[in-house]
Amino acid sequence: MIKQAIIPLAGLGTRLLPLTSVIPKELMPINGKPNLEYILDECLGAGIKEFIFIISKNKLSIKKYFFNDNFYNKIIKKKKDIRLIKEFKKIKKYQKMIKFVYQNKPKGTGDAVLRCQKIIKDKYFLMVLPDDLIMKKNCSKEMLRLHKKTRSSIIATKRVERKTVSRWGILACKNMKKSYFEIKDVVEKPNIKKAPSNFAIIGRYILPSKIFGEIRKLKPGQGGEIHITDAIKNLILKNNKFHGNIFKGQYLDCGTLDGYIKSGAKIYKGKK
Repeated sequence: MIKQAIIPLAGLGTRLLPLTSVIPKELMPINGKPNLEYILDECLGAGIKEFIFIISKNKLSIKKYFFNDNFYNKIIKKKKDIRLIKEFKKIKKYQKMIKFVYQNKPKGTGDAVLRCQKIIKDKYFLMVLPDDLIMKKNCSKEMLRLHKKTRSSIIATKRVERKTVSRWGILACKNMKKSYFEIKDVVEKPNIKKAPSNFAIIGRYILPSKIFGEIRKLKPGQGGEIHITDAIKNLILKNNKFHGNIFKGQYLDCGTLDGYIKSGAKIYKGKK
């Protein structure tokens, strides 16, 4: 079973400025709960036992959010607030499950993942990108189920409009089934004519530990960063099996200001 999840949190959050100049985007509240806690809840529901947070020295407030016992103890001692006691118990539960890794320069998702190598214990691990929330269905749980069935690496995917493929990483498919398919290639932000499909990559991956070796071989690509998709592509070329999981939930993009506002409205509406 896969028990560890990597969550990259060192990004600058420039698409959400000026809000992210004072608060990390992962702690920005969506319907009364930080974005990051939705991710943790999804992972817990899928059976994950350990979270590896990749942060930078500029985002230590994420660490403080989960490890601020003195603050809570003082307030609870004075107020005996039932809601606050409940929230603090939940945070204490998270404390036992979180480890921190540091990426102080924005060198890409591949570089971030490589920093976790010494902590990863098993042949496979889950990676979740916090910009992408998937509600109503537990996407990570679906992926773990497909991993168990196929014994392969898994990437969450959804159909997008053909005219928007240049905004996404796009998967080339074969052996199509109702809810999944085998991946034969990954193409990063192709133009419409060169796109092998309209199945876009969403921020959920089950990756093999052998990917660390592939990342080490990579040279910086677009933007001077090390891209995890390049390592995935190389593994596929070496006949490592990857499957695309066509997730069944509702996708919410929290990485832009417009997406963040719409996500809050949709979550609020869904709970009414």
